[in-house]
Amino acid sequence: MTVLAHLSDLHLDGGAESADRVRRVVEYLTALPGTVDAVLITGDIADHGTEAEYHQARELLAPLHDRHPVLLCPGNHDSRPQFREVLLGLPAGPAPVDEVHDIGGVRILMCDSSVPGRPEGALEPQTLRWLDDTLAAAPDRPTFVAFHHPPTPLGLPYIDGIALREPTALAKALERHDQVLAVLCGHAHTAATTAFAGRPLLCAPGIASTALLPWEQGPEDSWKTHEAPLALTFHLYEEGDAEGDAEGRVTSHVRAL
Repeated sequence: MTVLAHLSDLHLDGGAESADRVRRVVEYLTALPGTVDAVLITGDIADHGTEAEYHQARELLAPLHDRHPVLLCPGNHDSRPQFREVLLGLPAGPAPVDEVHDIGGVRILMCDSSVPGRPEGALEPQTLRWLDDTLAAAPDRPTFVAFHHPPTPLGLPYIDGIALREPTALAKALERHDQVLAVLCGHAHTAATTAFAGRPLLCAPGIASTALLPWEQGPEDSWKTHEAPLALTFHLYEEGDAEGDAEGRVTSHVRAL
């Protein structure tokens, strides 16, 4: 079995509140009696994309790196040059941050859906080519594809208005590769489950805050609240067998802290 801890939207801004929320999640994950194969953080690590915010993130996430592999991708609040240099130790530059990881029997593609200076998302042509080529190179390897912006509406008007643009090209790429188990996203600030391109689409809760659905909002409410409990998702992948599910199975558990 492969176990992935999935969290998103830390929005570290140099302040005590966001840092405390991240610290509590890190303490929970590092104190687990057992281990997970990796921790995925699907974007919006920083709130303003400053170098100082990424240094804060690196410090807060250090205990997590000591215990588990930590995989990251940028969100719309992130800045590629600082993200690459401070968090990944790569040369600072404007290129998309696309990485492949082989972890615990699965392959995880961390893609960059950020659009510099814009809240909505898009997968650049070079990212789509990289995604297609990387999937084609390992057709028998069970694979998760992860990025920040959900590629399909979730029923949250604000989030749906700044979701992934032009998702058809992504859908066509995924449909060419049967080994893709699920698509993992952030951005929604709520645990949400739907489908995209015939695969489960699984959105992690937001660490910084939680989005409110339209019927949860009163006249004084904003689209998100900082009083909501912290939460993350555990994704489990179990390989198939001849007697049961030959294609394997993905099971997700949302854990409120």
